[in-house]
Amino acid sequence: MGFRDSCIQALDEKKLFEDSGHKTRFKELMDCYSDYPFFGKGLCKCMYLSAWDEEHFAVMLGILTELALGRERNTEEMRRQGEELAMKHIDGDSCLYQMSNAFLDGKSFRLPEHTQIQPEFVYIIERAQKAAEVIDRIE
Repeated sequence: MGFRDSCIQALDEKKLFEDSGHKTRFKELMDCYSDYPFFGKGLCKCMYLSAWDEEHFAVMLGILTELALGRERNTEEMRRQGEELAMKHIDGDSCLYQMSNAFLDGKSFRLPEHTQIQPEFVYIIERAQKAAEVIDRIE
């Protein structure tokens, strides 16, 4: 079994997909982009996070399409766009973009002290951290 299938199976076994839409969006991203040279575990974690809802999924899909069309070999451009998006937002969305960049950098993400965001964003971040641990263990 390849990484793509192992990843989907492991996340499913740990019940880390919020609903069928989350799983379907994640699977679509994996099906389309897991064979590109810019794909890695950090990007996989970003895919999980972005598949949470349609809005973030659309942003991720646009960025990945640009990377694929530009024949990129890494995610530097994606990271740059993530920095810009994080600066444009002041709420939980900013934290999600910061988390994505931490994933791309191969680092863990912690909410900065005294950060006040809506409980739903805290929940998403906690779930993404659990998913990141699962993804890191896949060979």
